[in-house]
This record gives sequence, structure tokens and C-alpha cells, in this order.
Amino acid sequence: MAIDEQQLSTTVLVIGTGGAGLRAAIELAESGIDVLAVGKRPKDDAHTALAAGGINAALATMDPEDSWQQHAADTLKESYLLADPRTAEIVTQGAARGIDDLERYGMAFAREEDGRISQRFFGAHTFRRTAFAGDYTGLEIQRTLIRRAEQLRIPVLDGVYITRLLVHDGAVFGAYGFGLHDGKRYLIHADAVVLAAGGHTRIWRRTSSRRDENTGDSFRLAVEAGARLRDAELVQFHPSGIIEPESAAGTLVSEAARGEGGILRNALGERFMARYDPDRMELSTRDRVALASYTEIKEGRGTPKGGVWLDVSHLPRQTIMTRLPRVYQTLLDLQMLDITREPIEIAPTAHYSMGGVWVRPEDHSTDVRGLYAIGEASSGLHGANRLGGNSLIELLVFGRITGQAAAAYSRSLTAQPRSAAAVARARADIADLLAADGPENVRALQRAIRDTMTEHAGVVRDEEGLSAGLAELSVIEKRMEDVGVHPDIAGYQDLAHAFDLRSAALAARATLEAALERRETRGCHNRSDYPGADPALQVNLVWSPTTGITRESIPAIPEEISSLMGDVSTEGKLVE
Repeated sequence: MAIDEQQLSTTVLVIGTGGAGLRAAIELAESGIDVLAVGKRPKDDAHTALAAGGINAALATMDPEDSWQQHAADTLKESYLLADPRTAEIVTQGAARGIDDLERYGMAFAREEDGRISQRFFGAHTFRRTAFAGDYTGLEIQRTLIRRAEQLRIPVLDGVYITRLLVHDGAVFGAYGFGLHDGKRYLIHADAVVLAAGGHTRIWRRTSSRRDENTGDSFRLAVEAGARLRDAELVQFHPSGIIEPESAAGTLVSEAARGEGGILRNALGERFMARYDPDRMELSTRDRVALASYTEIKEGRGTPKGGVWLDVSHLPRQTIMTRLPRVYQTLLDLQMLDITREPIEIAPTAHYSMGGVWVRPEDHSTDVRGLYAIGEASSGLHGANRLGGNSLIELLVFGRITGQAAAAYSRSLTAQPRSAAAVARARADIADLLAADGPENVRALQRAIRDTMTEHAGVVRDEEGLSAGLAELSVIEKRMEDVGVHPDIAGYQDLAHAFDLRSAALAARATLEAALERRETRGCHNRSDYPGADPALQVNLVWSPTTGITRESIPAIPEEISSLMGDVSTEGKLVE
């Protein structure tokens, strides 16, 4: 039977239409390079749009003594020395230019009366360097980038699911995928590919990611193409995700709720942060508050639904309506809960993949020639704890740099070898799944992975639990051989879920194996059986299915930066 397949060609293919992907596409288009951007979600609903707090750059508009070196020092210190110093240098040096780019595209930042871009404190920053647009910064950035992409007439294919990167002899030559609505196949030839398809936090039961995003797509696509993963075990858990309704479990209650004076209590009514950080209380670091909440729940002092209470009802109603409008509206919409009167039931939620595809710091190139990874798909900047506001600036800096690198790589090619066998394999991937008619339900297996990761690789881990998680995952992987895939009149979502499942299983295996290997407690990675940090593990763990885990040393921090890595004053400030 003939398949409905469209063949496209472009110089550079960008996979993912969030902030990272669009910024790379814009750089390419502004340089006169042919580019195509493909996303499985509508571009105006990309994950970037959910980012609330702000974007970091040492502009020194509020604190003249700030510098990119100090920004780099704060980033490396907060990473628990697992971030790559060269990556931190590139991002912090390029940050002001990233903000300039957004201004050039027409973004409306909050400003002081004299017209300076306003900057506020964000956790563990020495100075005020977080620029913002209300509590909708990510949404405003996404809208700005979409507007610029439209001005440049960049072709964007929404609703297309990329299933495989096409590789021949260690070099990428395009990608293959299908339309989520009509099942139409797409064979896309490209000189270079920029992977910007997010992280893997959806493989936990409670996550700030929406359904069907961040299922580890980038990880699987890169690994199957011959790339490796770095720091897969380093996942940031946000302290305050809602518990209900089930369909929205993990949706964030902004950290601003604690910053404005919100109080955390357990089921006994105790203000429990006094036990964990009596000086900073609710203004403590993200990883410490998440660990405190987790401990209260685990030790039986949680709510009947397995959470703790976050209460802002003692604050003036006017404060809530002006400073926390998004939190107020979200809880009203999802739970019919009036937070001016009632406390919010929350629990820690998987929030950000600090690890990702292994890339070189200079241009985010991977082990596969012509393949680049940026944004949450990549690794190197955050180490064991992400500095709030750094992820949005990372998108802009490396979107620009990688766009230039991909263009230069394309120009260097004298020919582009292709492989009929690689294309045949990509077609067979889809055909085999569409023919699959086994008894196993794809969504049930996805849930099984989320249950396993939540139970054994959550906020606190140990050898026994991680080993049990790997055993459970092996059983799930075996069951995956007997799935049934059933597209229907509504579209090909079931086929997409089957690929999501493959991605989730690979990401889960990488995470569990790396978490088992990191026998220490450092930043977001809490090992109850190894409560201290191990100097021998001040390394990155690099994973692939063929070589397993290797240890990669981290370059020395330059003196001009290391001399600035002092303790940051946190008096009266929300730490993250």
C-alpha cells in the first residue's frame, strides 16, 4: 500500500518550536539561511510560555557593580560545581546581547520610571539581574519570538511528530516523522539539525510539564542517532505543585507565593520549615524546601492526599490580586479554590531537566556531525541545581550561537551523503507500530513508568529503591513489545504516545542508572544512603546504551570567576 509521504528539503531543520528552537530559526533566517521549524505542539503553546519569573542578565541597571563574571560565579556555585565553566562563561557573557535581541524584536520588559529595564532579585543571585514582564515572562518571550519568526516568514510545521533522526556514517542528513492529525509522513532532508525538543520531567507522576510534552523525545532521538546523555540523574524538583485534579497534578504554584509571605504547614498545623531552615524558613532554597515537604509527607505528617499546605490567606486580598494574579486564577479554574480564604494542597513536582544531550560548550554540537542540541534538551549550564531565571537566557544565547554554527557546518559540506537504509528504517518504525495489535495499553505503560520513577527516583533516592526501579523498568520494557496502537478518527495521537513511551523508557533507564552511580548527596540529588558530597564525584556522568556510564572531568574555573564565588546574602529574599 502506498503511503502518503511528503518530501521536504532545507538547509537547517529545527526540531521544537519553543524559545530555543525559534531563536535558532530566527538567527538562521536573519543570516539568509534556509530553515524549517517543526513542532508537535502549536508554537504558541510551547513549554517556554509557562515560565513565569524572569530572565537573567548582568545589565547592571539596578546594581552598577554587577558583572557577567559575578553572574557566572553565582551560576557555578549554585550548580554544586557540576556545571561546565566554559558554558557558564558563554551564557553570562552573551546574556546582555540576548536581552538586546528581545528588545530589537519588540519585547516589552518591565521598566523603571526613567526607562531602564527593571531587574529584581532571584534566588542565590548576588545582585538584581532578573528582567521580567509581570509574572508572564516566558509567555511574552514566546510571543515576541513568534512575531519575529512571522516577520521573517520562517516556515513552521505545527502538529508534526519527529520519530527518528536520519544518520549516515556518523553524520545527520535529516529527520522523519508524521502528522498528528492525518498521519501523513514527512521525509525532511537537511544539512544540519538543531534539536530543541525539551527535557524528560514528564516521566514522573507529578510534573510542571503538561501532558504529552517533555517525555524525553530529545534524549531518545539523540541517543538513537549516536549521541550521549550527560547528568540525566540531575532533575530539579519544585516544592509547590498542586495535587488535584489528577489531569493537572504537578501544575506549579509560583515561588512568588512564598516570596510574598506564604506559610507552609503540615497536616498537624505545624510550620515545619522551622525544623529544616529556621533562619530562612519558607524563603529557603528550592531543593531544601522540596526535601522538607517530601520528608514531612514520608514521615506521616502529610495531608490525606499526600501533600502539605501552602497558605497565603493571611495576606491582604489586594496583595494576592496584584502580586499573585496567576496563582489566584489557576486555583480558581482548576479547583474552584479561593486562595484568599483557603490554603493550597501541594507536593514536590518534577520541574526541570538539568542534564540532557552531551554537547560541546562552544557551539552545542553533539557526537553526531551536523546535530546540535539546545535548551532543556542539552546539558552543561546547570549542574546539580539551576539558578532561577538562567534557563530563559540560555535559550537566547545558544539559540543564536548554534544557529550560526549550523550555518557554518552546512557551508563546509562539499556533498551530503544520504542513506536509503536509514530512511527505510524510519518508515518501518512507524509501519511496525501501526501494525502492532498486542494486549498492552500504551498509556497504562506510560503510567507504570511514571509510578516507578516517582516511587524510586523522586526527591530522595537510595541503592535499594533505584535497583528496584531498574528491575521494574525491565519488566515494563518487556511488556512494551506487546503494545497495541490504534489511531482513530480523531487522529494519530495513539501512535505519538507509543513513541513517547519509547522515549520515556530510555530517559528513565538513563536517569536510574546514573542516579545509582552517583553515590553521594549533591544539590538536587539526595541519596539517603550517602548523605554527604563525595569530592571524587565532582564529575559529570555521561550515559549511552552501548557504553553505559563514564565519568567526565570538569574544567577548572578561571580565577576571575572563582574569586567571586562567595556566599550570597539571602536576608529577606526568596532564595530561588
